[in-house]
This record gives sequence, C-alpha cells and structure tokens, in this order.
Amino acid sequence: MNDVSPEKTENFRSWFMDKLLMGMSWPEYSRKLLTPFNIVAAIVLSIGLPVLVMRAVQGLASVTHASNEYPWGLLLGWGLFGGVPLSATGFVMGTAYYIFGFREYKPLVRLGILIGFLGYLFAVIYLLTDLGRPWRIYYPMIMGFGTASVLFLVAWHVATYLTVQFLEFSESLLEWINSRRVYKWATMMTIGMTIAGIILSTLHQSALGAMFLLTPGKLHPLWFSSYIPIFFLSSSIYAALAQVIVVSTLVAKFMKNATDNDFLKNLDRLTIGLGQGALIGMFVYFFLKLIGVAHDDNWYLLATPYGKWFLVEILGFLLLPAAVLTYGVKKSSAGIVRFGAFYAVLGIIVNRINVSIIAFNWNLPDHLHHIIPPWQESAIVAAVFVIHILVFRWIVNRMPVVREQPEYKGLH
Repeated sequence: MNDVSPEKTENFRSWFMDKLLMGMSWPEYSRKLLTPFNIVAAIVLSIGLPVLVMRAVQGLASVTHASNEYPWGLLLGWGLFGGVPLSATGFVMGTAYYIFGFREYKPLVRLGILIGFLGYLFAVIYLLTDLGRPWRIYYPMIMGFGTASVLFLVAWHVATYLTVQFLEFSESLLEWINSRRVYKWATMMTIGMTIAGIILSTLHQSALGAMFLLTPGKLHPLWFSSYIPIFFLSSSIYAALAQVIVVSTLVAKFMKNATDNDFLKNLDRLTIGLGQGALIGMFVYFFLKLIGVAHDDNWYLLATPYGKWFLVEILGFLLLPAAVLTYGVKKSSAGIVRFGAFYAVLGIIVNRINVSIIAFNWNLPDHLHHIIPPWQESAIVAAVFVIHILVFRWIVNRMPVVREQPEYKGLH
C-alpha cells in the first residue's frame, strides 16, 4: 500500500522545481537562458560534443595524434597537468580556515572547495576521454595493485581526494535541500576531511611531478630535475591562491546575484591577503627552480633556444606576475592584485604545458610539428571546459557557496 499522499507528492514536486528554477516559472527561466555567454557555449558544444561522440565510437586515433612517442596531448596537458594545480584550492583554503584558524577567509572557503572539487572531477573526465580503454579506469583500485608505480599512487589519491572534496562540499548541498539531520553529521566530519585532504593533496600533487622522474632522457634538462615533485607541490600552492582570486573576481563581476553582502564587502581585503600568500609562494618556487638549475649545473643550456623559452617562463610568467602581486599588495590595490593573479594562473598553465608537451620529447625529429593538437582534440577540450563553467555556474546560482543561508548562519 502506498502511504505517500498525492498532496505530499505534489508538494515535493513543487519544492523540487522551485529549487531547480530558482523560484522562477518555466517561461521566466527560459528567457534568462538567452544570454551572450550561453549562445557562445551552445555553439562550442554543438561542435565539441559530436566530436566527443566520434572519439567514443571510433577511438582515440580519430581525434588525437597520440602515439608511442607522444602518449598524451592537449587533453592531459591542459585538463590534467594544468588543471590539477589550479584545483588545489580546496586543500589550501580548507587548511588555512579549519587548521590554521584564518577565520576571516570564511566567505571564500566554500568557493575554494567547490573549485577544487569540480577541478578534480573534470580532470578525471579529461583523463577518461584520453584513455584508450576508459572502462578499465577502476583497475588500479580493484584488479591490480601496482604499489611500486607512481600512476597507482596518483590514481588512488585522485579518486579518494575527489570523494573527500565531495564530502567537504556536502554542507552546501545539504543546506540547499534543508537536510538538517544529515547536515549535522557533515559538519562533524569537516576537520577529519580537511586533514585527509592535506595528506592526499600534498602526496598526489608531488606525485604528478614524480611521474616525470621516469623520463630523464625525454624531458628537457632545464625542466627535468630530481626535485620536480617539490616543484609541482610548491607551485600548486601559489596557483591555488591565485585561482581563488581569479574565480572570486569573476563571480563578483558576473554572478553578483548569487553572493551576499558579506562576500562583496570583504572581497577586496581578502583578495589582497590571498595575493600576499601567493607572492610568497611564487618567490619560494622561483628560488627552488634556480636551485634546480644550479644543482644540475645546467646554466650553459640557458643560451640554447629551449633555454630562452625557459627564461621566458621563469622571468615572464613567474617572476613578473610575482612582482605585480608584490606591487599590488604594497599599494593595497585589489585591482592590481587581481591582474597579478590572472597572470600567475596563466603562468602555471604555461609551466605545465611546457613540462608535459613542449619540453617533453624535445629531442625527437620534427617535435614542434608533432605537438600541435588536431582541431578535433581542441574542440573536445573547449567543450569540456565550457561544461565545467556551466556546472560551476549552475551550482553557485543555487547553493550557498558565496552566500550564507540565514537559517544556517553561524553553524559552520
């Protein structure tokens, strides 16, 4: 016998649709969807999604130039190696707030966790797209424990950390659906999940760098170093702080209706504080890179074509944005700090593209020709990136990420 009355079913349906449509009717919601960004997104998806289907049906060879010599391309260079350091936001902001007690950063903590959660989720999607047999993604977890493999460590840690970040973000989800009983349990797990996140994130951020320890003859000596795991970990910390500045700036600019007064009022001050942390991290990373060059006595390579590109990366995409951040913090200018943060994010992407694509297999014939991605791969990357933005926007517009629910204020 069904004990659920028609009125309860109707009430639930009404509540559910109200949550999805943000209190609007279908016609109102449909009109809101007609924006310039959504039109551009629809065009990108109309090109990229059919190519993604083609990849699933016809295999990797139909969309990439992957080979034994070039095992990955833009999908992993951008989506995994470039995306993971920018997704350390949850680990960095959670540690600062819950462990070190920087309570003034409360308006940005959930945003940092969401950026990190979605960043890792879509890094896995990029990886699945680039795997020859994606249906075997679970093999490292169940079928074979390659405990001596760096990839085994990365696979386990990314999967586990994705779960941890979902549990950390669950507070926002539970507030949205007003599940007070489960919310209470979620808040009790927060410190434990944060500590787990610290352990997992530090290990797999460095492990992504440790993968390249297996390639001393393939990765250019200026980027290869026995310290590369430390390089990857240290750079992810400043990248995460810069990424929080970038995303919070975009949210305040384009999604103001999803924020509250506390977020907007404190954003400039918090931006300068994050910029101060980022510039310290950037200078630490800069001197670590110099130590790496000195340790391997690779100074003479700086005069080569690849050496000049290395200097462009180190001076133009690391030291220069660090100088911009320093000037912005000194002048207490949130605008200059934001510019420096955008520049720093671009710099970390340049570094990861250099390590994973440009400087990888640098000594093979016609190398620079082989690393140019086909348009199909670029279309897939653009489509997944647009979906990433749309999912982020959907969540922030509905859930209490950059605003507080009045009935839950002070409970987290």
